[in-house]
Amino acid sequence: MKTAIAYTRVSTAQQGKSGLGLEAQQAALVRFAEAEGFDLVQTFQEVETGKGADALNRRPQLAAALKAAKKTKSPIIVAKLDRLSRDVHFISGLMAHKTPFIVAELGADADPFMLHLYAALAEKERAMISRRTKDALAAKKAQGVALGGLRAHGAQAHEEAMERAEQLRPVLNELAGKSARKIAAVLNGRKIATPTGGVWHAATVIRVQKRLGLA
Repeated sequence: MKTAIAYTRVSTAQQGKSGLGLEAQQAALVRFAEAEGFDLVQTFQEVETGKGADALNRRPQLAAALKAAKKTKSPIIVAKLDRLSRDVHFISGLMAHKTPFIVAELGADADPFMLHLYAALAEKERAMISRRTKDALAAKKAQGVALGGLRAHGAQAHEEAMERAEQLRPVLNELAGKSARKIAAVLNGRKIATPTGGVWHAATVIRVQKRLGLA
């Protein structure tokens, strides 16, 4: 059986503590490995607590995974490309290590060119989410919502919350028309964490919908 290294990552301490993000990724990797005939000989879990993590020295578990992959001559498997990074330059740097990366979501046949392409698309999507977030905040300010009085840290936290909420817009649009309780059940069933990395409740759904102008 082919050997492989598993790598999972969450980008906030809350997600790391809840385990939901890591557990969902690990489950996806196990399913993929079984389907493709890989033996996951080691698993590395990364929990980041801050920005600027698109540097290998800020990712000790990824650095360890690369070392293990070279030692065992194995590819590194991740559940989704954004678990490596949303930054195309960081992805390019990883490709330079000559260690094969496999993204379970894209399939075992996705080559480095495809990974670069998807990374570029993900970076563009991130820029679009950031723009929508800024537009939404500007609209709230125009409506008289007090944003200017927030401290710098509070304003940044508010913007980050909006950005995380925006990432949930597609699935919330998909589930439009269902009750908040039903939506919460579906999201929990899919192992999709809340913007703070927790489990969904009806009230949480309504709060995020209002943040996105969907309710």
